[in-house]
Amino acid sequence: MWLATQHGFYSIVQKDHDLYFIRARVRKDLENLKALAQLDREVLEWPEADYRYRVKVDFEDLLEVLVQLCGALDYPNFKARVYEREDQADKLGRYHRFWEMMADLQG
Repeated sequence: MWLATQHGFYSIVQKDHDLYFIRARVRKDLENLKALAQLDREVLEWPEADYRYRVKVDFEDLLEVLVQLCGALDYPNFKARVYEREDQADKLGRYHRFWEMMADLQG
């Protein structure tokens, strides 16, 4: 699952029955997520992986992360919010390109 949020961009995958990796390309994104969800987990760095930074969580922690992300949704325009956040603004051009590619699917 990909999540583009005002706190960062995440890829979440299930690795085992009760083990999930929340992955990010930018360490700060996971630090933001840990603070938001009050998640006491180490940010692991895997330099050779497709997503360099990861946090391991169980299903209960994953649910709490998702609840906190939804609870923090307080803006009428996602791209405008990203632009407002100093630690996220560098993603804006990439989000515009992604938006355009996905808009092409509408026809």
